This record gives sequence, structure tokens and C-alpha cells, in this order.
Amino acid sequence: MKKLFYIWLPFLLFVSLTACSKNNAAEEEPQFLEVELSINPQKAEANEPVVFEAKVTYGEEEVTDADEVKFEIWRANAEEHEKILVEHADNGIYRLEKSFEEEGTYYIYAHVTARRMHNMPKKEFVIGQPSAPEEESGSSEMENMDENNHGSH
Repeated sequence: MKKLFYIWLPFLLFVSLTACSKNNAAEEEPQFLEVELSINPQKAEANEPVVFEAKVTYGEEEVTDADEVKFEIWRANAEEHEKILVEHADNGIYRLEKSFEEEGTYYIYAHVTARRMHNMPKKEFVIGQPSAPEEESGSSEMENMDENNHGSH
């Protein structure tokens, strides 16, 4: 009888541990990399400092050790984009202070890579007088490409 008990005991322990771990895994909700991008002030004058902040969280956790945080900033319709690596400041916030000499409408992407995920929110801001904003890219470019391709057939 004891032999039978010792033979089945490891099997029963394995089954019960496997069942518990599956229940715990099913109860856990997936976590996502969230990036809240803020600009202060939203409208500034030329040569006035502007503060850009990316608040990075993974679920409830503040991310203080992102693989990379890079701000990409450009004036509307400009071909060249400035890319600036940003270090962690505090409490999951990555901060950059910058001023701009040229007035106009500007854009910023916060490229954030952490926890094997990437998130890149985009915002618009204005320095002095706004310039012509960029047109939304995507469907219009695809339509133009389709028109060009159909015309050559």
C-alpha cells in the first residue's frame, strides 16, 4: 500500500501544481506599454523654453528603465526631423526642455521602446504664429499610388 502511495504522490502533486498555475495565468490581464505625451506650454513664443514629457507605464508600473526613449521633432512640412535621446527624469517621466528660433506649427513623436514593446504617440504644438499644418498621410498617398499604378496598365 505504501508503495502505491509513493508512486502516485508525485503525479498528484504535479497535477495540482499545474492546475493552480493555469488558473493564475488565466486570471492575469495582459499589460501594455502606455505613453502619455505632454507639451508645456502647448503654444509658446520663439526662443521660449518648451517642456516635453513622456510618462511611461507598463500596466500600473512606472517604467524607469526603458530600452530607448527618443523624441522626434520637426517643423510642419520640413524634410529634416531632429531626433533626441531622452533619459529618465523621475517617476516614469522622460523629459526634454527645448526652445525654437523659428515660428510655425511643429510636431513631436515620442518613440518609446520598453518591455519588448514600442509606442509612439504624436502631438502638434505651435511656436509664435502657426504655419500651414501637414496633411494627414496614409490613405491619400495610397490613393495617389493606386491612381499611378492603374494609369500605367
